[in-house]
Amino acid sequence: MKNYASLTRILLLAIVSLAIANPAAAETIAIIGTGDVATALGPAFAAQGHAIIYGSRDPSRASVEELVAATGHGATATTQAEAVAGADIVVLAVPGLLIEEIVRGLGDLSGKIIIDPTNPLQRSSGTLTHAVETSNAEIIQSAAPNAYVVKAFNTLNWRTMVDPASAGGPVSIPLAGNSSEAKQVVAELVEGMGLEAIDVGSVENAHWVEGMLILWINNRYGSDARQSFDFHLRKN
Repeated sequence: MKNYASLTRILLLAIVSLAIANPAAAETIAIIGTGDVATALGPAFAAQGHAIIYGSRDPSRASVEELVAATGHGATATTQAEAVAGADIVVLAVPGLLIEEIVRGLGDLSGKIIIDPTNPLQRSSGTLTHAVETSNAEIIQSAAPNAYVVKAFNTLNWRTMVDPASAGGPVSIPLAGNSSEAKQVVAELVEGMGLEAIDVGSVENAHWVEGMLILWINNRYGSDARQSFDFHLRKN
């Protein structure tokens, strides 16, 4: 079963590497973490022409080396702080409840775009609820006040990130953040993956965007699970 899961992951990475995209400008993107979200986003961004540096607590681990090899396009891996130091964009593909601790350990993030795909989730009576009063994006913005935080990629699973067509129709990625310019940069990454970017306003709105994932999970897997779905927000 473990070998089958690894093979499935590699095949999905191969799908990403075939993506056709025309980024406006190549950026250096540090992806902190090497789990499912990093596995989906890293190769997708590399396929758009960006330089990918994975930040890991153990960059020499075999699974990290496999991810670097599968990403291709000159991707590398190093420590988390070293990955961030030379990056224009930082993706926090890390556990949601550890976000503040991790951000404060990354060093100076001033002037960088920080993409936050995390969700602060806690389980209560068989369902998931919001674990913070504000949002993870606001926590990050407070910890790194001179960075440009954009909430993105938190309302869908990693398989849909890799293969949007599997949803059977358009899939929207809500973007919440205080910088219109930063959101435009992230929107180009989103659209380069075959997804649709939707600007939903300031970073304070990230609380509601995180709630979309809670709704998504509870509807699909909760004690009163109903029909599964993906979000498509129609522009008008």
